[in-house]
Amino acid sequence: MQKKIQSALISVFYKDGLEPIAKKLHELGITIYSTGGTQKFLEDLKVPCVAVEGLTTYPSILGGRVKTLHPAVFGGILGRRYEPQDLVEMKQYNIPEIDLVIVDLYPFEETLRTTTEEKLIIEKIDIGGPSMIRAAAKNFSDIVVIAAKDDYSALEQLLADQKGETSLEQRKVFAAKAFAVVMQYDIAISNYFNPGHQQSLRYGENPHQQAVFYGNLAELFTQLNGKELSYNNLVDVDAAVQLIKEFSPSQGNLDEIVFAIIKHTNVCGIASRKTVKESWDTALAGDPESAFGGVLVCNNTIDKATALAINEIFFEVLIAPSFHADALEVLKSKKNRILLQLKTQNAKRKSPSRSILNGVLEQDSDESNYTKWEEVGGRETTQAEKEDLVFANLVCKHLKSNAIALIKNKQLVGKGCGQTSRIDSLRQAIEKAKQFNFDLHSAVLASDAFFPFNDCVQIAHTAGIETFIQPGGSVRDKDSIEYCVDNKLAMVMTGMRHFKH
Repeated sequence: MQKKIQSALISVFYKDGLEPIAKKLHELGITIYSTGGTQKFLEDLKVPCVAVEGLTTYPSILGGRVKTLHPAVFGGILGRRYEPQDLVEMKQYNIPEIDLVIVDLYPFEETLRTTTEEKLIIEKIDIGGPSMIRAAAKNFSDIVVIAAKDDYSALEQLLADQKGETSLEQRKVFAAKAFAVVMQYDIAISNYFNPGHQQSLRYGENPHQQAVFYGNLAELFTQLNGKELSYNNLVDVDAAVQLIKEFSPSQGNLDEIVFAIIKHTNVCGIASRKTVKESWDTALAGDPESAFGGVLVCNNTIDKATALAINEIFFEVLIAPSFHADALEVLKSKKNRILLQLKTQNAKRKSPSRSILNGVLEQDSDESNYTKWEEVGGRETTQAEKEDLVFANLVCKHLKSNAIALIKNKQLVGKGCGQTSRIDSLRQAIEKAKQFNFDLHSAVLASDAFFPFNDCVQIAHTAGIETFIQPGGSVRDKDSIEYCVDNKLAMVMTGMRHFKH
């Protein structure tokens, strides 16, 4: 059902992005009700508005704690236009119909990141804002609700295209977003009052699943920007941290600058170069498609040049040990973008566990890279190949089995993971390399487990690969070894398998 917006209530903390909407509402002849700082902002724009105090007959009281909590406001939001009795009562008590509610909540999470003073934090717990958002979202049959700056552009476009009219479907979409905003806000407040115990998440792996995190993330990170971490964010952040730990100073990598991109816990881009910017550019080039919406991690300080480059793509999370101030200024341009400053790259991880059947599995972490370095091929590896093989084996260790990683000059140029056969993972890795026009000559191949036959070595050789690293342990190891010997290919056996399920 189409509804025309006749009146709007605007009460926002941050005013940026509001000007074009306010002017469009005025242009369409829509009555605007407003409060405090928002009212002054509109008046400075020469946009007429009605003070909420004119509806409530009460001024803002208790230091601004009570402004909109009044039947004249909530009656205008919750009144059902399809219920005759509601309309009678609204007329009886001089309650205007409100068709659009725009609210930007007090910045509770931002305040947590800038102060530990409880009085300041408590004052940033918004009461009226979430109440208005929930009321408007509940009454989506009649009302449009905008609960986040991210939706300003959509509203502005809708006002321009539809002259202030909205469909029921559009109103319901905005309502769903509004409930999500309030839920995240409440979770952040709950987590503040329950530190270090359990953290309620917006939802689990999927929206219909509830989820809780048990632990204290503040021991590992300082969150510098962005929304609450979701269940899927946390899973990918864990994968990113475990990967970058392989390239920390404690592992002997004192000068190696590594940038990696994680998607669904798998590495989709990783590279090591002399600068952070070069490492980022090279990691992204490995698979620019998969990087969209990923989790990014670096073992070095993010500078402005790198920040500007990263800012060109959409990503969920960026993790680094430190950020230059001008880099943060660039990266904070998106308020939901999660920026995590890693307090230590060597945090001890609890033994990985998994709930299965009617019990729990627990095991030691998969530490180290290899237990031996046995050259078994038709020639010795060169120094450059050795460095790439070590790098490749670490990358492969962090891919879902069956896993194949193709590395060239410390850049991931192709990967296959999560396949039910090793040869399928190899084909996937080769196709991925071809997709982005990588020449596989001089590339090396790492496999997380042994080659059951020599077919993988043959297929890889045909694609141009001449250097391999694998744990060995197959009853038919000799088949792959003989192929390498006959064709003068290098092969290293490590004696350490890296399955990841």
